[in-house]
Amino acid sequence: MLIGIPAIIPPELLYVLDAMGHGDELVLADGNFPSESQGAKVIRCDGSCIPELLEAILQLFPIDTYVDQPITMMAVNKGDDYKPVIWDEYKAILAAKGCDASKIEHIGRFDFYDRVKKNAFAIVATREPARYANIILKKGVIKPAE
Repeated sequence: MLIGIPAIIPPELLYVLDAMGHGDELVLADGNFPSESQGAKVIRCDGSCIPELLEAILQLFPIDTYVDQPITMMAVNKGDDYKPVIWDEYKAILAAKGCDASKIEHIGRFDFYDRVKKNAFAIVATREPARYANIILKKGVIKPAE
C-alpha cells in the first residue's frame, strides 16, 4: 500500500496512469462495453463502478487543457428513449476538478468504438451497470511547481 493513492486503484492501473503521456486516452468502460475486442490493454476493475473510479483517477490524472473537449462519452443511440443519469454524476465529479460540461463531447456508439480502437492507451473494464456509462479521458500535462 502507498500513502495518498486511492485504494480503489489497483497496481496495474497505477502503472498505466503513470506510463501515459500528454494526449494519451484512457477509457473507463461499463459492463456492456466489448473491452477485450478493442485492441488496447485491458485492466480489469470488476469490483468497481465508474463514478468512484473516475473520482479516484482524477486525484492523480490531469485532464488535457490544450484541447477543447478532452472528455468523450458515448451518445445515446437514436430511437433509444433513455437518459443516462450517470452523466450527471460524471459532470459533478469533473466540475469539482475544474472541468465543466463544455469540455465534454458525445459521439455515437460506432464512432466511440472506432476512436477506442485507434486511440486508447488502455481500457479500464468495470461491471458498471449503467447504460451509456463509457467515458474517455485525455491526459493532460503535469506542470512543475513554480
